[in-house]
Amino acid sequence: MLLGEGLYKSKGSRFLSFAEDIHDEQEAKERVAWYKKKYHNARHVCYAYRLGQDLWRTKDDGEPHGTAGLPILRSIDAKGLDNILVVVVRYFGGTLLGTGGLMVAYREAAKEALNKLG
Repeated sequence: MLLGEGLYKSKGSRFLSFAEDIHDEQEAKERVAWYKKKYHNARHVCYAYRLGQDLWRTKDDGEPHGTAGLPILRSIDAKGLDNILVVVVRYFGGTLLGTGGLMVAYREAAKEALNKLG
């Protein structure tokens, strides 16, 4: 399994990111559930995955709509990757980032993990 890990920090919040290859939607769901269990004390566990041109999913997990999952998916697409899951775990640092700040944070965290794929 290919795995890349990253870390992005902004105004006290920490964004841990993980990228890994997946083979189907069931595997993506199982891996997301695993991350949610492992990081149960995190404020948000957001993700995006792509399986072929027409199958993709995103989840903002309580963040404002479109500020987490979509920036993660755009990072995947910018690399031209397929059969990939990226999960970003946020530990809130006490300062609100605003929608623009969140979009940057999730995009950059995803890039960090994708750049470190084996």
